Amino acid sequence: MTKAEITSRGAEPMPGAQGVTQAIAAFANDFKEFRCNFETKLQQQEERLTMLDRKTNLPPARPILAQNAHVDAPHQKAFDAYLRSGDDDGLRGLMLEGKAMSTAVAADGGYLVDPKTADTVRHVLSGGASLRRVANVVSVEAGSYDVLVDHGDIGHGWAQENGTTAETGTPQIDRISIPLHELSALPKASQRLLDDAAFDLESWLAGRVAEKFARAEAAAFIHGDGDAKPTGILSHASVAEANWSWGSLGYVATGVDGDFGAADALVDLVYALGAEYRANAVFVMNSKTAGRIRKMKDNDGRFLWADGLAAAEPARLLGYPVLIAEDMPDIGAGAMAVAFGDFGAGYTIAERPDLRVLRDPFSAKPHVLFYATKRVGGDVSDFAAIKLLKFSAS
Repeated sequence: MTKAEITSRGAEPMPGAQGVTQAIAAFANDFKEFRCNFETKLQQQEERLTMLDRKTNLPPARPILAQNAHVDAPHQKAFDAYLRSGDDDGLRGLMLEGKAMSTAVAADGGYLVDPKTADTVRHVLSGGASLRRVANVVSVEAGSYDVLVDHGDIGHGWAQENGTTAETGTPQIDRISIPLHELSALPKASQRLLDDAAFDLESWLAGRVAEKFARAEAAAFIHGDGDAKPTGILSHASVAEANWSWGSLGYVATGVDGDFGAADALVDLVYALGAEYRANAVFVMNSKTAGRIRKMKDNDGRFLWADGLAAAEPARLLGYPVLIAEDMPDIGAGAMAVAFGDFGAGYTIAERPDLRVLRDPFSAKPHVLFYATKRVGGDVSDFAAIKLLKFSAS
């Protein structure tokens, strides 16, 4: 065969080099068209991806006006619904991890307070001007808390190399039981106020409960008689330091009925406390007594009272911190107006970690009462760790 026959698209067979040239031109046109179509689709795809990325990273259409715009936690919504309307379905169906401050439903129908509210109440109580700030605070899950105290001493003796060792005495162990008592508060609010969505019910409830509990606790830790309330430090018998024995608090007399005889009485009070307690010791008194002591000077004219040099540092008297507890008695004849000691060792506060709130919409219509309760107890756990200043001649 002397001539090749080449068939072109849409044309009759063409012989020789002319047919090859036209075939190559047709292929180039097809490839160019394919390339244009491919580039167009690729550009469209890139535009779609760019648009999607812009939509994903768009800023909010409007700023959030308040923190309440965030979705509330389930326990907060359930607790808020219960306080406002008495709807307890959310609380009954709530399944949360058990914590010290839980929102679980008690078996008797009582409700534990929302953790945020409970933490606020605890923070206020801990920061208040009461013995809670310096005492030993423990959480218990029982009706009482027992403290074992070793206030005796182990016998001893000297032994020779070949001699026999005599039996020595054993220390005496005392058990101090601190029962827990119920502390309650009963704030109320109108139903119309509760229906107002802008009303921060949790903060209001926490503030009212904390205020009531703080005042009641502070007084009980000083003067409580142990009858349905904690036993205060001043409820225990007190004896002169020279006659002190376990079970009572030792005191140092000022030498003058109802007044300071001299600043030496404060020095005597400090050194009446054992050396093992003085490192963590604190003075406790009310504002009136502090005002009197603040003016006292030593023989060289220097004030006994020194203000803290750093922020949040307590004032110091003879080098020891001062806690202002308004429930301490005023200076008067025979008054125990000043206490000094290591209250972390000497006074124990036991409490259950749960805080209950019951809603009562019936007893004070058109108001709603909120019955908040917690259980707390307190008592002296080491009678050697606390000493008193008595304003008397002896």
